[in-house]
Amino acid sequence: MDWIALTIPLSLLLLVLGALLRRRVELREIGENLTERAVAKQRGSDRARLQHPKVDLDNCIGCGACVRACPEDGVLALAFGQAVVVHGARCVGHGLCAAACPTNAIALTLGDLKQRKDLPAVDDGLEAVGVPGLFLAGEITGFALVRTAVGHGAMVGNSVAARCAAAGPRPHGGQVHDLLVVGLGPAGLACMLAAKAKGLDCVGIDQASEIGGTVAAYPRQKLVMTQPMELPLHGRLTRLEYEKEELIELWQELATKHRLAVRCGVTMQGLARGADGVFVVETSSGRVRARNVCLAVGRRGSPQKLSVPGEELPKVAYALLDAESHRDRQVLVVGGGDSAIEAALALAEQPGNCVTLSYRRPDFSRLKARNEQRIRDAITRGVVDVRFCTVVERITPEAVFLCASKEANGGGGVATAVSELPNDEVFVFAGGTPPFPLLEAAGVSFDPSLRPEEVAVDRGTGLLVALGATAVAALLLLLVRQAFHDYYDLPVALRSGSDLHLRLRPQGPLGLYAGVVAVTMFLVNLLYLARRSSGFGRLLPGTLKSWMSLHVATGLCAGLFAVLHSGFALRDGPGGHALIAMVVVVGAGVVGRWFYAFVPRSQNGRQQDLEELGSKVAAIAGEWDRDGRGFGGEVRARVEALVDHARMGQGFVARVLGLVRSLWQLRRSLTTMRRQAASEGVPTREVHRLVSLAKRSHRLAMQLSHFEEVRGILSAWRWMHRWLALLLLLLTVVHVADALRFGGVDFGVLLGGGVR
Repeated sequence: MDWIALTIPLSLLLLVLGALLRRRVELREIGENLTERAVAKQRGSDRARLQHPKVDLDNCIGCGACVRACPEDGVLALAFGQAVVVHGARCVGHGLCAAACPTNAIALTLGDLKQRKDLPAVDDGLEAVGVPGLFLAGEITGFALVRTAVGHGAMVGNSVAARCAAAGPRPHGGQVHDLLVVGLGPAGLACMLAAKAKGLDCVGIDQASEIGGTVAAYPRQKLVMTQPMELPLHGRLTRLEYEKEELIELWQELATKHRLAVRCGVTMQGLARGADGVFVVETSSGRVRARNVCLAVGRRGSPQKLSVPGEELPKVAYALLDAESHRDRQVLVVGGGDSAIEAALALAEQPGNCVTLSYRRPDFSRLKARNEQRIRDAITRGVVDVRFCTVVERITPEAVFLCASKEANGGGGVATAVSELPNDEVFVFAGGTPPFPLLEAAGVSFDPSLRPEEVAVDRGTGLLVALGATAVAALLLLLVRQAFHDYYDLPVALRSGSDLHLRLRPQGPLGLYAGVVAVTMFLVNLLYLARRSSGFGRLLPGTLKSWMSLHVATGLCAGLFAVLHSGFALRDGPGGHALIAMVVVVGAGVVGRWFYAFVPRSQNGRQQDLEELGSKVAAIAGEWDRDGRGFGGEVRARVEALVDHARMGQGFVARVLGLVRSLWQLRRSLTTMRRQAASEGVPTREVHRLVSLAKRSHRLAMQLSHFEEVRGILSAWRWMHRWLALLLLLLTVVHVADALRFGGVDFGVLLGGGVR
């Protein structure tokens, strides 16, 4: 017992020291993540144009699985013990974060659909609201990922097939197709393949000269992220990345193999429903009639023009297909998105090229992390000359002229000298003009009120199955205890005289069965840690959410079976110590799981309120600055200073002194603000409003400080829970080894060999 008396206190001391060191590292990471989040908000990259992840703070436990799963750097991070969106603009809709979350606390969303006027009103089946038979698929619906587009197209094809089968053949004068697909990108091709698999009469058109849609316009050898997905009439694409040429070749092979009726170089000019209910589509090559129409036209439409003199020159292009064909050239790239950056970098790699990039904003805001790092490295090395806050004024055969954009000098757009650059070629990546007018003329509505109401579903914590299984195990344990209460009610020293002792003792059949089950469940329980790791996790099947449920169920049930193995008695020895450790570990897990589900929600909610208050203060300050009073900026700085000083130190005395100092600074700052406001003639109502905001900001900052201490305890709790589990593993090994050597255990009883 001496080694146990020394080992346990030493282990606890090491655990506490380790928890403190880990907490220090975690605080530094939180600070870095919050700083990056503030930078993202300042640059406008915190919000995505289409999809972005949304975190359910009620269920997020801060495990970081979503952060590790996201292939795009900087989209998500951990702050205050929960996941937060940092660079939402970098999200491209992979959905790996949602799949990795063990508590189903994150999902991809398009934001508040009731405020989006750039998304078509479609139902859950992608059918345009109020226009039966007209479907939309792919990027036009707001989802840009190739896998999502393929899924959309396959769903529309199958839906149309089911509808045609239910309606039966209907004669019409002239040729009438079952389905017309407009746009032959990933969504349109998947729709045609699904329709072909169902035997439909389907035809597809595209204004481009080849199939592939937006992917076909990508630069040569560009990597396309797809994720594993099912392609109709082909099967599963298992790789995570494909070059542009590989996907185009695959689609062309499928179109040829299955004899898809595709017509390239054909433009849709109008759509209307005839008196017989059949759609009549006017195209550049004639009229097409179809019972159903799927519009998979994307969102880019026609390239956005600069509308400057000289833009019609042959040297101006709106896409870069092959950078290697451009050498020894003076090149200007216009734009600040990923396409522009990738084009500029590709052109800069070619021998003899001098590449300049013109961007109207003061900094990049919506780049993927990899592209942002590459372009900044190129700027540092002088490979690409980036001209921020500039726009093209005019283009001539030998040069291009740049001037200041509206965003220059804080949006003033002051006139500056025009820069003349020698130029051979201009590549414009200013986005595209979405085909919204064409869709509206076809009957598609963009009215947010027509979109189906989003049903709020309580997805729960994902523990219902785990807790249900534990409840069943606990009920069985209670029945066993009650059935043999004559034996279990006896003191341990008197049990050997009972007729039931040989069967119910820890070394007996029931005890051994319970012990083996407890150890097995404990080992399975530890596999959850391996499943969460980035390395071993891919080797274990199943979602992280299911493993989380299994982790909880096996942990609780292992404790129950360990109690049954002990005979409902705590003995002095390795087995008793292992039982105590198991109870502690299970209890720590239960308490920690509950706290992680509820406490951080309150804290993060207050953080959001604090940011909202800051926005309100900034709005008031902006109003005063526009009035020329110059007081708003000072007020805003004082409020921010109050928030910065609303922190308490470590230890009881430091916290009390920090509270007193913070309250004194609050009173002094408010008094100074009132005097200054009175001297500058600021309306009294506005002064009261600002003072109220300052007090609320200070109070919330103090609450955040307290909650952060709780957050630290909970973080250390989970970390210590893991090490306690390791200690339990060691005690279990010692107990099993001791039982085999000295406990008189005969595992033959497990195989029906009787009782020793």
